[in-house]
Amino acid sequence: MTYRVCFVCTGNICRSPMAESVFRARIAEAGLADRVEVDSAGTGGWHEGDGADPRTVRVLQGHGYDGDHTARQFQASWFDRLDLVIALDAGHLKALRRLAPTEEDARKVRLLRSYDPDAADDLDVPDPYYGGMDGFEECLEMVEAAGKGLLAAVRDEVEGTPA
Repeated sequence: MTYRVCFVCTGNICRSPMAESVFRARIAEAGLADRVEVDSAGTGGWHEGDGADPRTVRVLQGHGYDGDHTARQFQASWFDRLDLVIALDAGHLKALRRLAPTEEDARKVRLLRSYDPDAADDLDVPDPYYGGMDGFEECLEMVEAAGKGLLAAVRDEVEGTPA
């Protein structure tokens, strides 16, 4: 059985493709690539069909990650096939929980930085789109910091160990 994770931000060209690429690398390193499927989407469809923002690609590739991506919009019907939906900020969290067809589906939605023990109460990954490269680097740092805790939680689910 495949465990499915989807990262969601606003337009699916900055934060969520970055999180998808980083987490896919973590899953591969952990030997779980054949058991965990990772993808991403946006709450809106403005960039559907576009590649990731060139700054996202530059930062990912500069740190050894894959930058290949095609944006798409999250659909409520996907909840049926997903095990975990990771929102990149509180606005996405609210939008996704409102979109969820059932309470069970709404419980699948979590904030990425909730998996980073050092994040404290600041659980949003800021949108780097309107800023410079520093914002994209900061985004990558936040995504990587949450990756260890998220990997542990997903591994527990995949291997049947309670989180």
